[in-house]
Amino acid sequence: MISYLEFEKPVATLEARIAELRAAAEGGDVDIAAEIRRLETKSADLLASTYAALTPWQKTQVARHPMRPHFRDFIAGAFTDFVPLGGDRCFGEDHAIIGGLAKLGNRRVVVIGHEKGHDTQSRIKHNFGMGKPEGYRKAIRLMELASRFGLPVVTLVDTSGAFPGVEAEERGQAEAIARSTEACLALGVPMVAAIVGEGGSGGAVALASAERVLMFEHAVYSVISPEGCASILWRTSEKAADAAEAMRVTAQHLLELGVIDRIVKEPVGGAHRDPQQAIAALAKAIGEELDALAKHSPAKLRALREERFLRIGEA
Repeated sequence: MISYLEFEKPVATLEARIAELRAAAEGGDVDIAAEIRRLETKSADLLASTYAALTPWQKTQVARHPMRPHFRDFIAGAFTDFVPLGGDRCFGEDHAIIGGLAKLGNRRVVVIGHEKGHDTQSRIKHNFGMGKPEGYRKAIRLMELASRFGLPVVTLVDTSGAFPGVEAEERGQAEAIARSTEACLALGVPMVAAIVGEGGSGGAVALASAERVLMFEHAVYSVISPEGCASILWRTSEKAADAAEAMRVTAQHLLELGVIDRIVKEPVGGAHRDPQQAIAALAKAIGEELDALAKHSPAKLRALREERFLRIGEA
């Protein structure tokens, strides 16, 4: 069952009416198939027009949708032979950041990403996708493993930000994020990062400093959440919609600014309405990018990363 967002209420009303008519048609003698088809067309058109004109704040809500595919969904739908590797060899295991060996098509890769979880129990286990220092140190370990064996690195970013708790700071959160960013930039193998939901602050950049950064059509990527920005600028989170507009957090804005390199289309109504289609589209895009990068030497790959990040913000 689809969970509707606030701005989807007109669509929800139509789809509820369609469900009622279908139920009535099953037990009645009146042919209402034509009316059902008319409403289905109207609902599809309304959904398409709504999603074609989403505001940055509405896109933020879509990016956070609880039914949106997460890391484990991408692993199940796009990768095969996944072998998870855990622990940072320093403190322990972090379930917010998952990684391991896998195959994307016929290509062996190291895949790393944030996992938010789908229900209360799994969200608590995965800390809502907010990585701790041991998670980023695990990512560094996996990237070093990829370099050693010549395996491309694929990262799937979906976090509101790194975990800000006291225990994370005690274990060196800022340093772990910086070291992970450094490890991305130093890689001698191809790296493709994809922002699949939220890309929040340094917690996202630490896994997204690649030579090619992809982004789902309705994902968001920013230095701080709209609520956090609004709280700083206006002293109230109620201005989050204004903050999202000012921050230019959408894939379309970020492509213009050169922060990302490619937008991956989502099914009409968002990735949560057809996860398998969204997963297939992302897998295809990542495969194409890895094919294009495969011809480059380690030195060239590092130069490409340096060039793309130095270009960001140029007038």
